[in-house]
Amino acid sequence: MKGVTAVLLAGGQGTRLHELTKAEAKPAVFFGGNRRIIDFTLANAVQAGIENLIVATQYRPETLHAHIPAQWGRHFPSDGLILREGMATTARGYLGTADAVWANAAQLDALGTEQVIVLSGDHVYQMDYAAMIDAHRASGADVTLAATTVPMAEARGFGVIEADATGRVTGFVEKPLHPPTLADAPGRSLVNMGIYVFDWRWLRAVLATDAADPLSSHDFGKDILPVAVHSTQMQVWRSGAAGAEPYWRDVGTLDAYRTAQLDFQSGQPPFALPGLGAPSAHDALQFGFSLGIAGLSLRAPRHRPDAAHRWTLLENSVILPGARLGTGVRLSNVIVAPGTNVPAGLVVGEDPEEDARWFRRTEGGTTLITTQMIVRRAMSRPSRLPLSGLAPKFAPLRA
Repeated sequence: MKGVTAVLLAGGQGTRLHELTKAEAKPAVFFGGNRRIIDFTLANAVQAGIENLIVATQYRPETLHAHIPAQWGRHFPSDGLILREGMATTARGYLGTADAVWANAAQLDALGTEQVIVLSGDHVYQMDYAAMIDAHRASGADVTLAATTVPMAEARGFGVIEADATGRVTGFVEKPLHPPTLADAPGRSLVNMGIYVFDWRWLRAVLATDAADPLSSHDFGKDILPVAVHSTQMQVWRSGAAGAEPYWRDVGTLDAYRTAQLDFQSGQPPFALPGLGAPSAHDALQFGFSLGIAGLSLRAPRHRPDAAHRWTLLENSVILPGARLGTGVRLSNVIVAPGTNVPAGLVVGEDPEEDARWFRRTEGGTTLITTQMIVRRAMSRPSRLPLSGLAPKFAPLRA
């Protein structure tokens, strides 16, 4: 990895995760117990032997600035892990993904950077960055981007790539209404994974031009890659065995976030979760017995386990750290936010209209429960009001 510097973009809010990112940046959201989404990218960087890593943060950076050095600092040289918060790096903050790299150009120069690998901190995947960097160097290209295939309908939310038989990129369009498909895989499109290797000399010149353009959004997908397609050699790189796509998930929606976590709770997880920290003990403290199979979890309370009506039933649901469940709870397709106390006997996931009245329910059928929603529901119960009062009306929370 001599001459390689990684820039990890970790400043996004992730608005489609709604209340989960009200107080946290998207990369800092919990995933797989006490881990954070960003830990997948950090684990990949450590495995590749990358020694120089600049982490660009912006929205609600406090958790990341505490978590990253504490959990990952020992894997880098003393001066190799650099946290650069947007408003501290430049008075206006980072204006876009490309601008986040340009704002750190002096730091990249000082590190003697020859190739820069740009990473995103909000995807769940396992990848060999070293192999991608080796392929980039061997190709002689100025730009290499990692790609995978998705169904055409899903490709509308990504940058879509066209490439020839040699892997040279011939076309790139960001979030098209009508994505091009692959000749050898009808119905599937080749999409950008948000992982790039650049020759720094080339990228530095392009970023300087982009920074001076008042009409630019300073975004890699919208501004830099389209230029690269027409002005230089850009190669596509696909990890994994031929004909097999690697596990890669954009967990930017509540539905995708919940189902990806369920993948790792199954009997055959896609790969091992990043190994850091101790597992949360709150589950063991709450329950005396737990049985799980195929997305279904049945848990007995620590006290009076013989009382059948007090058992807790969870189906395809995710309980985030610090949350506590009352006895007799039944949850289906639910995310319980960190620190939320779910009252005894609550049933969610069986009556969509009732769920949407109190909680945030998506069109895909995922329901998010937070402390504020529980309080809102409790305050509106008729038993909490004067005898002459009526329960107030609340509009449903829409995803």
